[in-house]
Amino acid sequence: MQDGDDRRSYDRGTSIFSPDGRLYQVEYAREAVRKGSATVGVTTEDSVVFASDTSTRSPLLERDSVEKIHDVDGRLGIASAGHVADARRLVDEARRFAQAERLRYGEAPGVETTAKAIAEVVQESTQTGGMRPFGVGLLVGGVVDGAPRLYETDPSGTPSAWRATAIGSGSDEIRDYLETEFTDGLGTDDGIALALDALRTGTDELTPGEAAVATMDADGFRSMDEDVAAGHFRGAS
Repeated sequence: MQDGDDRRSYDRGTSIFSPDGRLYQVEYAREAVRKGSATVGVTTEDSVVFASDTSTRSPLLERDSVEKIHDVDGRLGIASAGHVADARRLVDEARRFAQAERLRYGEAPGVETTAKAIAEVVQESTQTGGMRPFGVGLLVGGVVDGAPRLYETDPSGTPSAWRATAIGSGSDEIRDYLETEFTDGLGTDDGIALALDALRTGTDELTPGEAAVATMDADGFRSMDEDVAAGHFRGAS
């Protein structure tokens, strides 16, 4: 009986390691990300592409209110999977960080710098009493000095660089597809088509009108019109 009570104490504690070295609350937060609608990130020769499933649970819900892709400072973008409120909180942190960097150094922050700043906020929540881990995964992307960069942050506060990846529901299947189909030197249009095709491998019922797309290149962040994005679905009329 005592062993069961000990196990529950590790389960409840946000910052207590279990005897086998696990933080259960972080693992639950990762599960929240896996249950979120999918988001894909792809780097191309001169841009980063985000594609997110924005299908709604009810025809009465306005799709424009489903925010999965965010402009950080006109250059960098963030896409999310998991708890929307947690994502919004971290996007606000990223925007404040970008503004502070501009004021302090007179230049915009890089993708890696921004991703690591977000990861520090996320990691702090895993070791502070009275807090819970953020139940959201983020993709941070942009082009800095002509180089497209894509980073992922997870609920443990770990930032990792990718050429292409996915978070959210069906992400394992989507990454398998990307590992097979991704090639270096893609153009932006091909990167958009690849991201949407990959997204559909993890969300079989996704239709062209249920995907949000944004690109980040040397000219900055651009959110793509829904009709234009739909035209990039391979096989779309």
